[in-house]
Amino acid sequence: MARKSLIQREKRRKTLEHKYHLIRRSSKKEISKVPSLSAKWEIYRKLQAPPRNSAPTRLHRRCFSTGRSRANYRDFGLSGHILREMVHACLLPGATRSSW
Repeated sequence: MARKSLIQREKRRKTLEHKYHLIRRSSKKEISKVPSLSAKWEIYRKLQAPPRNSAPTRLHRRCFSTGRSRANYRDFGLSGHILREMVHACLLPGATRSSW
């Protein structure tokens, strides 16, 4: 189980990213339309104005049940350990255990 503080930090980052998403997207579109270099620099300064934690690259995927940040499977939203437990308990339809 991940520490509660790390899970809360990720939630705050997600809300910040959602809040500043439109500002970032509109300023990135402006950069492609503006021909002069000095105008582009002004727009880049606008992009640096929002908080750092509002950048989408700062978000991490976390396990839905435990909050673990590593070894996540995108299809299920679970870490490998929990995914294996659920497959062995036959809780995931379509997933089969390996046997040899």
